[in-house]
Amino acid sequence: MNIFEDLQWRGLVSDCTDTEALRQRLAAGPVTLYCGFDPTADSLHVGSLVPLITLRRFQDAGHIPIAVAGGATGSIGDPSGKTAERQLLTKEGIAANVAGVRPQLARLLDFTASPNTARLVDNADWTDGISFIGFLRDIGKHFTVNQMVAKESVRARMEDREVGISYTEFSYMLLQAFDFYVLSRDQGCDLQIGGSDQWGNITAGIDLIRKKLGKPAFGLTLPLITKADGTKFGKTESGTVWLDPRRTSVYRFYQFWVNADDRDVIRHLKFFTFLGREEIESLEARHAADPGARVAHKALAKAVTDLLHGEAATQEAIRASEILFGGGLDGIGEGTFGDIVGEVPTKDIEAAKLAGPGLSLVELFVHAGLAPSKGQARKDLEGGGLYLNNIRVTEVAGSATSADLLFGKHLLLRKGKRNYVVVTAR
Repeated sequence: MNIFEDLQWRGLVSDCTDTEALRQRLAAGPVTLYCGFDPTADSLHVGSLVPLITLRRFQDAGHIPIAVAGGATGSIGDPSGKTAERQLLTKEGIAANVAGVRPQLARLLDFTASPNTARLVDNADWTDGISFIGFLRDIGKHFTVNQMVAKESVRARMEDREVGISYTEFSYMLLQAFDFYVLSRDQGCDLQIGGSDQWGNITAGIDLIRKKLGKPAFGLTLPLITKADGTKFGKTESGTVWLDPRRTSVYRFYQFWVNADDRDVIRHLKFFTFLGREEIESLEARHAADPGARVAHKALAKAVTDLLHGEAATQEAIRASEILFGGGLDGIGEGTFGDIVGEVPTKDIEAAKLAGPGLSLVELFVHAGLAPSKGQARKDLEGGGLYLNNIRVTEVAGSATSADLLFGKHLLLRKGKRNYVVVTAR
């Protein structure tokens, strides 16, 4: 399949300005395309992955991707899809966010490829030096208020009398159109991609290029991701799923994908992985035959985590997942074990109680809340239902000592298959 057919098969084409003309342009030779990423935080989140991965799909097909870090547009805030005014960021905050986002953009795009090397630019580089009067004369005169008000992103906010839209956010469309114009003029960029909420901004840029440069340009939008259960994609009970492992650990990132709704998993394989059609259709058949095996979920989680964090980090996350299903602890890193601590109940204990001969297992499991009484703890031990550091313990007279502490401070206790508590020595 060519790139456009692949995108269609994956369900990644929402709107296109001129499908047949774009097909012909893609077939004629390498196309330079761009997508913008406004640095509203110091990390992108999983909602940014669809356009970012799509840029890489184009690069793999021989085209030239440009990722635009929105140092300028990020200072304004895009009203598209927003029901309230964004809080304005300081210049220092924007600079810090751009610095955080850059390596994530570089993670997925190849800046060493030849001849279609990816490019990473900041729209502040061509916007900061322009005066307000100059911008109004050179760019603003090409737009009518009628056009701008007709855009869905603007009209929706104007119809909300309580919130409305500020002149600042109303002007965002012009800034994004200016980006497309500059990239078309200076770098031969013919195509802009983005989420379906970007349609109005993209077409504004195409109009500006036509008026100022007298040449055609193209726009392609990708579907905004929603979850089958109606909840917001990229959100969990603990919050947003970020690409930066300091914000969302690799373990939790992996868990987000492996816990995808059964109704979403095949669609997510198409959107977020580079697995081919044959492999995805094979996973789809296996998933339909035995959803409980979660083969498709594991393939999804591994592929996306490999892509963002590397195979070694993925294996650590898989190991952590296996531990919570009774797997051994050999070779597990402290950071990965720390992720487990955040997933199960915890209980503190005085370190002195584990010194010397230690604390009896009976008392330990009662202290952890895994047994309501010493009598029940004895029965559970005799029945083989209790585990210390995922090793079955059966000696009623047994004890836990400081030598059993993982990383010098933790004991992993389990009752039955999935009832865990981490006891931490203080």
